[in-house]
Amino acid sequence: MNEAVLHNQGMNASLLPALSAFAQVARAGSFSRAAAALGVSPSALSQTVRTLERRLGMRLLNRTTRDMSLTEAGRQLLETLDPSLAAIDRALHVLDEAGREPSGLLRINTSRMAAAVAIEPHLGEFYARYPKLSLELVMDDALSNIVSEGCDAGIRFGSNLDERMIAVPVTPMLSMIVVGSPDYLTRHGVPDTPLDLACHNCLSYRYNSSGALHAWEFTDPDDGHDFTVATRGNLTVNDDAGMTRAALQGIGLIQNIDIGIRTELADGRLVQVLKNWRRTMAGFYLYAPSREHMPPKLRALIDFLVEKREASVFRGEG
Repeated sequence: MNEAVLHNQGMNASLLPALSAFAQVARAGSFSRAAAALGVSPSALSQTVRTLERRLGMRLLNRTTRDMSLTEAGRQLLETLDPSLAAIDRALHVLDEAGREPSGLLRINTSRMAAAVAIEPHLGEFYARYPKLSLELVMDDALSNIVSEGCDAGIRFGSNLDERMIAVPVTPMLSMIVVGSPDYLTRHGVPDTPLDLACHNCLSYRYNSSGALHAWEFTDPDDGHDFTVATRGNLTVNDDAGMTRAALQGIGLIQNIDIGIRTELADGRLVQVLKNWRRTMAGFYLYAPSREHMPPKLRALIDFLVEKREASVFRGEG
């Protein structure tokens, strides 16, 4: 049994309910179980399948008083029907979801920095637009498996994503920059090149996931070569905000993502140095396992964050 046979015998959409009923019986292995699932009587369902067999001119099911099994023709028909019926179910599901207002809980696995720059500044506007949505931000600086963690999506640097994931940029391109307070720079001088950092107190950041210290990253302005510099300092933290607060007190220099200290730079409490050596990189991306059957609540969040990203690029922030 194949699609050509159905076509040659003049099958049309009028047989779709009967074909769907047959598939339900075949999967259930019982008229009574299939009838209960469909909300009809077993006798009515049996008559529907018998009518389908007469239209097709072949037996699809072998029946006894105790048992039921597929004939060869029935098995072939079911193999042909299953993908088509599944496609119809998906199409109806998409139409049904499209008409619903986004609602429910979204669990987002995100680093603290990503949440601080991509989500938290816009929470008020997001909830005003989608009052039936709830967010749970799972703060995790490690590269967790969002599926096993029961999360709908994650937000990470674009360079850290699994290629099997779909990913959408939600921030502009970012730069790793070196900053210090005006007081610190007055007392200790301004470094001209990354090699000058050997003479400065450089505050360290330790990654929670690996326990490694962050190696300061730079790009050579002459040849575009990326390299790292090992630094030394008298303070190590595992929190971006804590590191920034220490720099504001004039303790030492820090290297951080530009978007994370934008306010401190704008009001002059921190000053960028080594500007020509800054390292530019991909920004934060929201990622999810698949576009197929994406729920409206996740699509709403993606569209909202992309809108915020485009607005920041228009303002010249990236």
